[in-house]
Amino acid sequence: MSSVNTMSQSPLLAPFPALRPAPGRAAEVIAPPYDVVDAARARRLVADRPHSFLHISRAEVDLPADTDPYAPAVYERARRNLDALRRTGVLQRDAAPGFYAYRLDADGHSQTGLVAAAAVAGYLAGRIKKHELTRPAKEDDRVRQIAALDAQTGPVLLVHRAHPEIRRLLACTCDTRAPDVDVSAADGVRHRLWVIADAGHIAALTAACADLSALYIADGHHRAAAAARVAAARGHTQGARFLAVAFPDDELRILPYNRLVRDLAGHDCHWLLTQVDERFEVTATTAPVQPGTNTELGLYCGGRWWRLRLRNAFRPAADDAVSSLAVSLLHTHLVEPVLGIVDPRRDPRIDFIGGSQGVAELTAAVDAGRAQLALSLPATSIGELLAVADAGAIMPPKSTWFEPKLADGLVSLLLDAD
Repeated sequence: MSSVNTMSQSPLLAPFPALRPAPGRAAEVIAPPYDVVDAARARRLVADRPHSFLHISRAEVDLPADTDPYAPAVYERARRNLDALRRTGVLQRDAAPGFYAYRLDADGHSQTGLVAAAAVAGYLAGRIKKHELTRPAKEDDRVRQIAALDAQTGPVLLVHRAHPEIRRLLACTCDTRAPDVDVSAADGVRHRLWVIADAGHIAALTAACADLSALYIADGHHRAAAAARVAAARGHTQGARFLAVAFPDDELRILPYNRLVRDLAGHDCHWLLTQVDERFEVTATTAPVQPGTNTELGLYCGGRWWRLRLRNAFRPAADDAVSSLAVSLLHTHLVEPVLGIVDPRRDPRIDFIGGSQGVAELTAAVDAGRAQLALSLPATSIGELLAVADAGAIMPPKSTWFEPKLADGLVSLLLDAD
């Protein structure tokens, strides 16, 4: 399976000495990713948890409630909090570089990935491929966070095409000995981590990873872009690395990313159904609609569900990686022409509901008056994500929702490990 690039280019993944919770301390430390909790929820989650990693990833929880989350004081406090956890021994750095096997279990689903230091140069060269645009404010935030901490504390979720040898080597670790960390988070997700310190095992994994011609960013575009900017500012992109967990494409789980629309700009549900009838076949149903194909949508308005099927005349070519996505079809044929929402990233009329909440949350939101309209979509597939990235194209915003989420604080990468 080896190719030319493995001989002439540096490996995309490498071992590193992780900063991680001391034995027995992980349950006190791990936290949800910084970008899936708002400030109010973060403050609730840190109550009675002085060692929660949210004190680092969302350090505004330790400042007055009206503090701007992008204020310099937030990053300064994050650095102080990280230093304190290291000084008191809650976080400890491994003595030598290694790889780490990371297994997540949730709702009967299990996935096992490799924690490693990913090459910034590979990202800049397009060997670590992206499929999303970043927002400047969010990217700037991560740049300031990384620079203040001298560390990468939020892992980038990567995906690679399934590789038998990597799978075998991880199984040799995970299936033969107890994990070094085994903790269940408040949301019920089980996080297990195995330290891979044996020199022979590290060498075998390094060789197997060198066989990967490409990696794909599944989640964490802002973190990867920020890491590249910090490395460039410090003048060493060739040797720089960023924190990542790489999973095979046949294990990652993408859940639907549904939409709520706050209002119909003065119109009612009857008007809406009349408008969509031109492009969709509309069928009333007594049950919530969870679409199974990209040309099918669910619509909930006025206490009723409808199934929408895109008429054949409006279906794009199957080989158009972006236009054939469900989120693209939704925007092209309903969100923009009917609802008048041109930029869903910035228009306050539209909101996004991802993950396991599913169509029940959509129904509840509309019934409670938090929105006038709900739209359910099928989940984007891993194959679609890879096809878009391979084409060098960009997905529409809010196209993918990966679950279970990686924990913050379980493993961090100190920049002086570069």
